[in-house]
Amino acid sequence: MQRVVILGPGGAGKSTLARELGRRTGLPVFHLDRFYWRPGWDPMPDDEWAECQRELFAGETWIADGNYSRTLETRLARVDTIVLMDLSPWRTVSRILWRTTRNHGRAIQADGCPERYDWEFVRWVATYRRRSRPRVLAKIRELAPAATLHVLRTPRAVRTFLSQM
Repeated sequence: MQRVVILGPGGAGKSTLARELGRRTGLPVFHLDRFYWRPGWDPMPDDEWAECQRELFAGETWIADGNYSRTLETRLARVDTIVLMDLSPWRTVSRILWRTTRNHGRAIQADGCPERYDWEFVRWVATYRRRSRPRVLAKIRELAPAATLHVLRTPRAVRTFLSQM
């Protein structure tokens, strides 16, 4: 396990898992939200974002936390391990609503991007399994067929995965 991609809906615990996996393995962790979002939730332009990822993932060891399906190919081209956080929508939606109402924030928050209600994001999280997961799995099969895939569906599965590190 040298180049790891962690995917899944918001609220699944991708950033928390990436941080802990990095601590246990010593691999550098790149939380993509911290690179993509500029203050005020201003997204990085597509050409800059693609170049940023080429630079981030040129190294031999890393953990990538985040989806960004438009540029997933950059990461999947070099990955050896994929972790798909596949927690239920009721769990992930409740987690993002909790962190927003408590102003708790994500484990890794982009500078100048305070937690907020974003109903489009809530809808994306709620429909991730039905809409996004099939496309993500197809890209994995196409671009990273030799990578080891771990599908984690419960918090217990996440703990078990980490206990093996």
